[in-house]
Amino acid sequence: METSPQVMGKLEKPKKVRSLQSGETLAGWLFVSPMLIGVCILVLLPIVATIVLSFADWNFVQGWKGIDWVGFGNFKKLFHDDQFIRSVRNNFVFLLAVPIYMLISMVLAVIIDRHVYLKSYFKVAYFMPYISSIVAVAIVWQVLFQPSYGPINQILHTLGVSNPPKWIADPHFALASIMMIVVWTSIGFNMIIYIAGLQSIPKDLYEAADIDGANGWTKFARITFPLLSPTSFFLLVTGIISTFKVFDIIAVMTQGGPIGSTSLMVWYLYDTAFVNLKVGYASSIAAMLFIFVLLITFGQWFAQKKWVNY
Repeated sequence: METSPQVMGKLEKPKKVRSLQSGETLAGWLFVSPMLIGVCILVLLPIVATIVLSFADWNFVQGWKGIDWVGFGNFKKLFHDDQFIRSVRNNFVFLLAVPIYMLISMVLAVIIDRHVYLKSYFKVAYFMPYISSIVAVAIVWQVLFQPSYGPINQILHTLGVSNPPKWIADPHFALASIMMIVVWTSIGFNMIIYIAGLQSIPKDLYEAADIDGANGWTKFARITFPLLSPTSFFLLVTGIISTFKVFDIIAVMTQGGPIGSTSLMVWYLYDTAFVNLKVGYASSIAAMLFIFVLLITFGQWFAQKKWVNY
């Protein structure tokens, strides 16, 4: 039986569509392949290697033949490692910096957005520490915190404090000093995000509150704060993750001292891997760091259902 031209056309049309779709798919894979190759080599492969090496006792100077597989031995050793436990404790204390700079940033954002002229100037002024070189920031704060002739202690002497803290030279104040610097550098970024969140709140809500006779505190508590909760949630998650990655300010200012008082998990990982050359043990620290961040992030995602208003 002969096939009519109309039927042949209908049969050939899906073939052309499939050919076009396969060509578009191939072109798409070609465009994203450089990024995929980079992600696989620079991200996925190191993650897999870290997990694998966390079960080995290896000094990379010895070469591949020096690998000694110890199973969960590294993880068992971590729970009896006083330096690791101190680093974990310091990291959780360091988390207190996040709500502090978030609160300051929110207050500044509300003031600048509602009651200040020359808003662009203040945005730039507060944002400058965030984009400044961390080495320059560290040097400035080292001068400010200098125990003998630093400006901060000189002011305290003037105010009548006879024995001011030695700040980064004192084990009891060193971590708090680093937290102060992180708060100072983080306020600008958080403030800019909060200002963007404030500008997305409908003005009609404030007008209705004015008609009902609400004062400034009531409008903040019932309108501003709840509608900023998605912004706060974003900044809380990213801020907590960033505290577990603090390294540069520690490396420049204290190198984990004095007496390990500012040794955070990332610094201890670096010191173990690149100073003591214990790559396997350092990989187990990295695995524990990943687990801590993962558990805290999941906890925040579950908790956000009770306080975040979308």
